Amino acid sequence: MSKEANKDLLEALNSVQEVNVGDVVKGEVLAIDDSMQVIVGIEGAGVEGVVPVRELTVQRDDIKEEIKMGDVLDLVVVSRIGSDKEGGSYLLSQRRLAARKIWEDVKAKFEAGETITAPVTQVVRGGLVVDAGIRGFIPASMVSDQYVDDLNQYKGQELELKIIEIDPSENRLILSHRDIARAKREAQRAETMAKLVEGDVIEGKVARLTNFGAFVDLGGVDGLVHVSEISYERVNQPSDVLEVGQDVKVKVLGVDTEKGRISLSIKQTLPEPWDVVAEEIAEGDELEGTVKRLTDFGAFVEVMPGVEGLVHISQIAHKHIATPSEVLTSGETVKVKVLSVNAPEHRLALSIKALQERPQTEEAAEEVVEEVVEIPEENTGFTLGDLIGDEINE
Repeated sequence: MSKEANKDLLEALNSVQEVNVGDVVKGEVLAIDDSMQVIVGIEGAGVEGVVPVRELTVQRDDIKEEIKMGDVLDLVVVSRIGSDKEGGSYLLSQRRLAARKIWEDVKAKFEAGETITAPVTQVVRGGLVVDAGIRGFIPASMVSDQYVDDLNQYKGQELELKIIEIDPSENRLILSHRDIARAKREAQRAETMAKLVEGDVIEGKVARLTNFGAFVDLGGVDGLVHVSEISYERVNQPSDVLEVGQDVKVKVLGVDTEKGRISLSIKQTLPEPWDVVAEEIAEGDELEGTVKRLTDFGAFVEVMPGVEGLVHISQIAHKHIATPSEVLTSGETVKVKVLSVNAPEHRLALSIKALQERPQTEEAAEEVVEEVVEIPEENTGFTLGDLIGDEINE
């Protein structure tokens, strides 16, 4: 062998790079075998490597479309195959190198205090799994700043996330959406509060139900609809007429920016029941209603949704009674006669005894007249004439 040939051989041998596990190398695609493994020549090393299907970043069905002969791939050395230094080859991975770069990027963002964005791919026991190029986990307690009943609502959503813990060696990435959700909610709350004006009618969603009312989400801020403002009809429990998640229309009654309180009404967005009373109810009409309340001076009977009339104690029965509860019970259905109608003042005088047969004895009739005459004026908004109508003259 000539000196020049010997020199070239030495230079070639010296230029061959040693391949070690963990090295990042370039591999020129030499072939794709029947099992879809990619055979590459490791540049500068003079040896071959194998990239199994599972270690590629492309799907199996797309390998021959995405990877061509002569392509150069960036790969990481996973292990050595065989012990023969000259005839051996290496197991290489494209997927792990891509993951390594993602881990480095995520770690850099973690150290810089930056957030990442990733879609939720799975709901598991105890939290959510996200795909940030690498697998990330959000514990249930870090999903939101409020209690979440069903985590499935987050599946498919893309969330902005704060990096809580990162450990590439353990493939451990813990994330949180709670602080970001709180910050967004507070910003949205301030924006919504600034826009609200007393008297506005807006759309909202029922967020929570309590014994005293319903909290309605107006977009980052909740307002309270007191139980008395839910309906013109009497409501015992808000849950009887509303449910969480229900869309409702509300009127803004008041805004207290200092205390962060918003008063709302649902019923004031509904037609006023008394607006149609003058057209549908007239003096002398016979109606059927439900006893809603019993007081010392009489019974309030609902004859239309949201419209109650008073049956004074003197108009309940022909016989003398000490209290309405002697003959009536709350919730009972009764027939009443309309004695007078005053729709503008929301007053309706009713009588039960007017539809009952009068006592036949003269003494009983005198007792009835005497009883009516001695009725004291109650502080009910009804005058004596409203209460007895023309009954004395009959």
